[in-house]
Amino acid sequence: MVSAVFHSPPQAPPTAGLAPQPAQPAPAPALSTPRTPPATPAASAWSRRLWLALLPPLCGLGLLLGVWALVSTATGHSIPTPQETWAQARQVFSDPFYRNGPNDQGVGWNVLASLQRVALGFGLAALVGIPAGFVIGRFPFLQRMCNPLVSLLRPVSPLAWLPIGLLVFKGAHPAAIWTIFICSIWPMLVNTAIGVQRVPQDYMNVARVLQLSEWKIATKILLPAVLPYLLTGVRLAVGTAWLVIVAAEMLTGGVGIGFWVWDEWNNLNVKNIIIAIFVIGIVGLLLEYALVKLATALTFEEVRT
Repeated sequence: MVSAVFHSPPQAPPTAGLAPQPAQPAPAPALSTPRTPPATPAASAWSRRLWLALLPPLCGLGLLLGVWALVSTATGHSIPTPQETWAQARQVFSDPFYRNGPNDQGVGWNVLASLQRVALGFGLAALVGIPAGFVIGRFPFLQRMCNPLVSLLRPVSPLAWLPIGLLVFKGAHPAAIWTIFICSIWPMLVNTAIGVQRVPQDYMNVARVLQLSEWKIATKILLPAVLPYLLTGVRLAVGTAWLVIVAAEMLTGGVGIGFWVWDEWNNLNVKNIIIAIFVIGIVGLLLEYALVKLATALTFEEVRT
């Protein structure tokens, strides 16, 4: 039969004296279990870097929550627990932009009011401090003239300038902007002047040989060399301004995150005070992060936080 030809193996002729043995079936192939392909070295290294990047912040956050819970227990829950504060935060941020009157507004409006004051005071300080730093660093006579003034006025606490602002401007809002201005101008002025002084003398000699004007010297030679120092001063000024505005608003009142903290203290609402502390820290962190990214994009040097 045809099926016997293709499916039955050929049998050897029987040996004399021995009975023919039946054909043995071929053994079935062993089933192999599927194996998971090993992780590539690139994927393993990426997951390790991600884990190393996330683990320290998570440990720090866990330590903060643990200490917070212990302090809350030790004080007889006069300081709210993290769970209670989280529940209150969900309620506060469910409607952060409500308005029930001039002194009863959501946390979003208060943060925006504080940022507006910081932007105005900081902008005025940049318009004055950065050009003044270029001029002071450029001319030795002005440097020797202004050094005693800067050394005298820079260590003064920013809040000491607040009564002067109230006396001159006759209003809480311009007085707060004045306080931001006076505390923000010194980091930008000093860092810009130091950057101008550290420009290599060879650059200035080339400018003198080419008979460049002061405007071209400032824009073509000084500005690219001074930019890292200038941006460092800007970062310091913004951080100082955000710190000062909270204290200034506590004293002047009105609308702002500092006033919101003081108002919640008058209402003995400690949960909202803790929420405001976290809001102030997060906003300051975002401002710092934005300025670091700006400095990294505009300079060739690595900017470290």
